[in-house]
Amino acid sequence: MQGLYRILLALTLMFGAIPLQAEMRVDVTEGTMQPMPIAVLPFSGNTAETNQMGQNIASVISNDLESSGLFKPIDSSAFIQSQPSQEQIRFADWRAINAQALLKGQVHQTSDGRMRVEFRLFDVYSERQLIGYAFTATSETWRRIAHKVADQVYQRLSGESGYFDTKIIYVSRVKTGKRRVERLAIMDQDGANHRILSDGRALVLTPRLSPNLDLVAYLNFLNRKPNIYLMKMSTQQNEILGHFPGMTYAPRFSPDGTKLIMSYALEGTSSLYLMDLASRQVNRLTQEDGVIDVSPCFSPDGSQIVFVSDRGGKPQIYVMGTSDLSPRQISQGEGKYFSPVWSPRGDLIVFVKQHHGIFYIGVMKTDGSDERMITQGYMVDSPTWSPNGRVIMFTREDRSGQAKLHTIDITGYNERVVPTPHEAITAAWSPLIP
Repeated sequence: MQGLYRILLALTLMFGAIPLQAEMRVDVTEGTMQPMPIAVLPFSGNTAETNQMGQNIASVISNDLESSGLFKPIDSSAFIQSQPSQEQIRFADWRAINAQALLKGQVHQTSDGRMRVEFRLFDVYSERQLIGYAFTATSETWRRIAHKVADQVYQRLSGESGYFDTKIIYVSRVKTGKRRVERLAIMDQDGANHRILSDGRALVLTPRLSPNLDLVAYLNFLNRKPNIYLMKMSTQQNEILGHFPGMTYAPRFSPDGTKLIMSYALEGTSSLYLMDLASRQVNRLTQEDGVIDVSPCFSPDGSQIVFVSDRGGKPQIYVMGTSDLSPRQISQGEGKYFSPVWSPRGDLIVFVKQHHGIFYIGVMKTDGSDERMITQGYMVDSPTWSPNGRVIMFTREDRSGQAKLHTIDITGYNERVVPTPHEAITAAWSPLIP
């Protein structure tokens, strides 16, 4: 992982935020959101190479902010002023095109061959600087710099942490006639830097990244035998976690990354099990015979587990503490519930619901209250949270069997297709890259 993601990236505070007379924030309430108009200038460079890189960085920043649904980057053709210095910014010109915020930056090549990217964010109406930072990195990692700048802007203007400097791991699906080939794939959250991680010889499902992004746990049907495998991201080496006589599936890491929780089916009973990754010791968590307990997921602090069980007659969502292991049903609605995932914020649980032949993606509070559906379709499945708990990614499959990844805001607003080279299913969103 160190060779894949850890790059020379030093964040240095360049200018402190200047206190404002009135705090400027984008509205992130659950009502109809009005995106904030923002002007993102092409970052200027001192050479042809850095000038082009600056334009590329600004383009990625604009796309990140626009994709969130909270911001509306203004088309550069509307700009009255271009590339002003800090002292020469004519804020009246930016107010004339309805910009509420202005982002400008510079790219310089350092003496050791790396790139230094500086940026400043301004409140157009108060004519004050909000933030200013500098990043230094290798030129090959300019996209990460752009995502990090977008995260800083997003956080300053929304009050929530960003989610752009992240990875998505998922299953890429290619159909050749009647044959389907599924392979593990990973990419940036915007679809860039796409890589295939497995050879397609076996069906793979439900990949999950460890909290430090060093491991991937996934289900592998090699030789038609379902087993849970671990892949080390730095080497792409795989190892099987153990041979189980029944069906094992849906592995997820504990918040500290030291354990895996999974479902294991044997003789009509599917129970939850916890594996210590260091010792490989496995402990059974749910003990009821003849019931189906599946899809476990830890709360962010590791103190609770949410899962689905049919112990009440049909699939419903249950929560139990990791110390007392006493399940309690929290879902109360009609229909069947599947795939619950705890929000990184700890305040919500996303789930899949099937009712009257329609599938829904919904959210509820952790006690089961305030259940609401945010999207629906012929088949929607496998929700996963952005690391700030604001956006949900899921699989949407149409009646022809075509599957793509989509994202949607927790308000049910701003649903978008995630670009992938082929069909895509069962994604997992990484934490912010260290």
